[in-house]
Amino acid sequence: MWIYEKKLQYPVRVGKCDVRMAKFLMEQYGGADGELAAALRYLNQRYTIPDKVIGLLTDIGTEEFAHLEMIATMVYKLTKDATVEELEAAGLGAHYANHDRALFYENAGGVPFTATYIQAKGDPIADLYEDIAAEEKARATYQWLIDMTDDVDIQDGLKYLREREIVHSLRFREAVEILKEEHGRKKFF
Repeated sequence: MWIYEKKLQYPVRVGKCDVRMAKFLMEQYGGADGELAAALRYLNQRYTIPDKVIGLLTDIGTEEFAHLEMIATMVYKLTKDATVEELEAAGLGAHYANHDRALFYENAGGVPFTATYIQAKGDPIADLYEDIAAEEKARATYQWLIDMTDDVDIQDGLKYLREREIVHSLRFREAVEILKEEHGRKKFF
């Protein structure tokens, strides 16, 4: 089903160690509007969506895993040279006590990922509107993260991710229109 290239979808560069920013980026790693929730949501919803748009959910869902990998790389690079004291000062002391430097699916506040972040109603239009909202919330979060750092390298990667959220939102909007048009057609038996 997939071809995996051993490279990131977009290069991740980090200008400096910044544990505070790494903590904020965890929102997009394991938060409600983050990349893991998006990937799982879309790949799950494809089982109850009309054939005309299954491919869209598969494509975007798998791309979200690529985005998750980019966020993980950013967090790793931002913290790899940090001392335990720096981790504690940035509010990651509890994370370090539980996981050392390993990434763990949690949000910026340290709340673990939960399946309640993943919505699936079974109604294609409702699910696609949920997906549009998820992409717009992620776009907003990426903008706020961009605003929170002066590291132009991190900003570059975050701007790329923000723009992909916009593209995904537009594609989901197109899918809604396709399904509305299909639903409005007369059916002859």
